[in-house]
Amino acid sequence: MRRQVATYEAPKRVPVNPLLLELEQQSRTDGVPIVSRESGRLLSTLVTAMQASRILEVGTAYGYATLCMALAQPRMGRIWTLESDVARTDVARSYFRRAGEDDYIEVFNTPALELLENFPDRHLDIAFVAAGEGEYPAYLELLVPMLKLSGLVIFDHALRAPREFSEAFLGHPDLDATMLGLGDGIAIGARRK
Repeated sequence: MRRQVATYEAPKRVPVNPLLLELEQQSRTDGVPIVSRESGRLLSTLVTAMQASRILEVGTAYGYATLCMALAQPRMGRIWTLESDVARTDVARSYFRRAGEDDYIEVFNTPALELLENFPDRHLDIAFVAAGEGEYPAYLELLVPMLKLSGLVIFDHALRAPREFSEAFLGHPDLDATMLGLGDGIAIGARRK
């Protein structure tokens, strides 16, 4: 039996940061994909609930998800975000500056798989991936060991990833994992060992 996933439209009175609204419009105009507003709200909620102060992001694009997490993060928190497209991160950096978050976000313009193999920071609260669905299996294996116990690994567009990713993610021995039907699917796993 196939279940239908109900979609929820947030009430119009829920405030959205004006910079995020502007960033949504710029990404539409430029044709640069970003996470959905609902996915951004989920990230913000998780960061707030965990008081996450050590976040790694793969796939900055224009920095929409980055900014959603940065605005929810406790002061003195840190986000490391990886994006090889310098033109995109130039746009992202301009929004980070305008939001007053640029001191807390470090951008790396290096291919993610190259950098992650030797990334020095560990004990991450959250690792968020929204880039290169075909590389999701490799990201999964590199990121899980970087998480603290109870840290979250989150993949956007999970339903677009190869089937072997879904199987590896949901069956990962170190994760308590699930997939949600939000947008193109969000996979969330908490490190349990």
